[in-house]
Amino acid sequence: MNLIDTVFAKLREEKRTALIPFLTVGDPDLKTSLAIIKQLEESGADLIELGVPYSDPLADGPVIQRASERALKSSITLRDCIEAAAQAREAGVKLPFILFTYFNPVLQFGLEAFMELVKNKEISGLIIPDLPIEEDAEVRQLAEAAGIHLIPLVAPTSKDRVVRISQKAKGFVYCVSSLGVTGVRAEFHSGIDDFLATVREATDLPIAVGFGISSREQVERFSKQCDGVVVGSAIVRKIEESIPLLEVENTRAEGLKQIGEFVAGLKG
Repeated sequence: MNLIDTVFAKLREEKRTALIPFLTVGDPDLKTSLAIIKQLEESGADLIELGVPYSDPLADGPVIQRASERALKSSITLRDCIEAAAQAREAGVKLPFILFTYFNPVLQFGLEAFMELVKNKEISGLIIPDLPIEEDAEVRQLAEAAGIHLIPLVAPTSKDRVVRISQKAKGFVYCVSSLGVTGVRAEFHSGIDDFLATVREATDLPIAVGFGISSREQVERFSKQCDGVVVGSAIVRKIEESIPLLEVENTRAEGLKQIGEFVAGLKG
């Protein structure tokens, strides 16, 4: 069984909502990213999204764009991000990894070679935000053959499209809480509750919500309707604020502690 399914099944039995942090791999460097991944698990994460830095992101707001720029200055590649998952696993991290990447790096890597490497490095899921359902047949087929879940993003647009995407999903359905790019928000799309209800009706899979969630109160608000909550920009911003500590050996532990306390605080 895919590890994503195992974790959601366990959480359902425990009547808990998954906390799914996002980080940009290689920000500020690979060694630090590995330490942050371990810290996220220790602080209560249930799954982790590993963001691949990309120079022309479609869905990422300014906080994650800055993180990508920092990582790209160190020439972090798609392969580096996949290998980071394997290194984290070797270091004892047990939770599922979901790779968040845009399609062009995957295409340049080679679809079959990419999927084989992802499988071998024990990554459980893929999110490719610029690969629409109308064009994902080859990637979906390869992912299913490898036992990897291709997780779709669904936004509060037309109901027919939401239903079609949700019914093809694997692992869970990632519901976008707001129109536009990622980023911390005080308010969400006005029809968010009806949208989440529509997705819930369309699939038996778990549903998770993300884009803009940044506080314990917002996590609690969506936990009543969803099986998982994704926190991205708020965590990446906390990493950004902690870089002066993370980059110095004798203050690294304090930087990691601050990130961990923020993540633990999201769960209450």
